[in-house]
Amino acid sequence: MAVFVYGMIGYTLRESLMNRTNSYTEDVSYVGFANYVELWQDPEFTHALSNLLKFTAVFMIGCLLSGLIMSLLLEKGIKGEGFFRSTYLYPMAISFIAMGTSWRWLMDSARDADATGLNYLLQQVGLGALQSDWYTSEAGSMYAMSLPAIWQMAGYVMALFLAGFRGIPDDLREAARVDGASEFKIYRHILFPQLSPTFLTVLIILGHISMKVFDLIFGIATKSYVTKVLAIYMWQVIFDFQNYAKGAAIAILILLMIAVAVIPYLIYVNKTEEANK
Repeated sequence: MAVFVYGMIGYTLRESLMNRTNSYTEDVSYVGFANYVELWQDPEFTHALSNLLKFTAVFMIGCLLSGLIMSLLLEKGIKGEGFFRSTYLYPMAISFIAMGTSWRWLMDSARDADATGLNYLLQQVGLGALQSDWYTSEAGSMYAMSLPAIWQMAGYVMALFLAGFRGIPDDLREAARVDGASEFKIYRHILFPQLSPTFLTVLIILGHISMKVFDLIFGIATKSYVTKVLAIYMWQVIFDFQNYAKGAAIAILILLMIAVAVIPYLIYVNKTEEANK
């Protein structure tokens, strides 16, 4: 951990404060936060950050809603629950790159007679007006890009919420029913408040995944400008533009964004554990 995690973070931070452009740079000197200032003046960086925020918002909301709905359908123990649980979780077994290759075909922008994938399906069911450019349209590219991510992670969110539901004692539900509470009030006032720790965990996990997303977007759109996020831009800056210092600065900013999401959660968990001792 000291060498391969914290050591590499320290090395990356050091590189972000230097003026190294590539491995052959001879006159390497300390430039402070000049690389970070340059990033905020870089329109490609702000574009990638805007794309990432759009992706994160749609991805998290979509996963939360679909995962919660699926867990509500299963939490009472329906017939064939094992089959549905496996079906919902199956997408997690697929790598982002393999999934990206499949969804690149599904979200092909060809329409009407040339339509394939989702556009062809919409045409066949009489919803041709809903055909879309998907990820090739700048206006809706990141919303379309979040679809495969939601498809893959919704089952995982379902499993977390389902575990949360199953961890709530049945006595609470029975006592509420005896007092005349409807099912809606039982969920609203008893079950959902009990799920707040699970909800927080889901938010942290989804936020962490979305902020460092790379392989899914690269698998679908490679280095397209309209779908560029911070991790894609960092890869370009380091390997295509040969600017190691600027790429390191982007990596540190991604790390800080993740830390802002994760550290409060870790503090909350530690306080909860201390209170339960």
